[in-house]
Amino acid sequence: MITEYVRLEVRRTLRDTGFAIGTVAVPVMMYLLFTNLGGQNEPEWKAASMVGMAAYGALGSALSIGTGVAEDKGTGWLRQLRITPMSPRQVVIGRALTGSVVVLPAILGVLLAGGLFNDVRLAAWQWATVALTLWLGSLPFTLLGIGNGYRLTAQTTGVVNIACNLGLAVLGGLWFPVSLFPGWLRALSEYTPTHRFAELGVSVADGHAPGVAALAVLAVWAALFGVYAATSYRRSARTA
Repeated sequence: MITEYVRLEVRRTLRDTGFAIGTVAVPVMMYLLFTNLGGQNEPEWKAASMVGMAAYGALGSALSIGTGVAEDKGTGWLRQLRITPMSPRQVVIGRALTGSVVVLPAILGVLLAGGLFNDVRLAAWQWATVALTLWLGSLPFTLLGIGNGYRLTAQTTGVVNIACNLGLAVLGGLWFPVSLFPGWLRALSEYTPTHRFAELGVSVADGHAPGVAALAVLAVWAALFGVYAATSYRRSARTA
């Protein structure tokens, strides 16, 4: 049952033209723009920016799952799911699995742009591992999006997700290097999930394993967002 549910949700999401433009095309265009204007053409910058923009695309894709949840809640689709044999846990897990699939086009799109247009050169294992670490590391943001979707209305979810997307992207250094931040903001960025998320891919692109601190910070945020998603789902069940 859960497999069919995930397949249905993935098809619904990937058929959405707005999703393809906002979460795949926009990060690719931003990456090519940021790395080919103003003389920023050093190979190290292009590789680091590639990882950052792939992370940004994954962030937007993961959060978009919450927008779909909120829309389904408004149309009564969630009430229909509650009368199916699927348990509440399976519904939430199904949404999380959907998020884990739909982040892949954004990640792969930016990585392809880096290799084909910006001449980024990595070993085969590095390309694969960068994609894998960004894919796995996007889970906290999927849980955040799901939590927003179950807790808020469709319109409010869209606004909150945009705020989360832009705020976490900028604060986490996905658009610009955190080395350009003032000291206090750079210190704060160290504790954001997006900064540590991108750090996973950057570490692999540089040829070494991600640090323990990055993994620990992401694990804490994943736990917090997981609790948020679960409590939001229970709340929506009581108010539906």
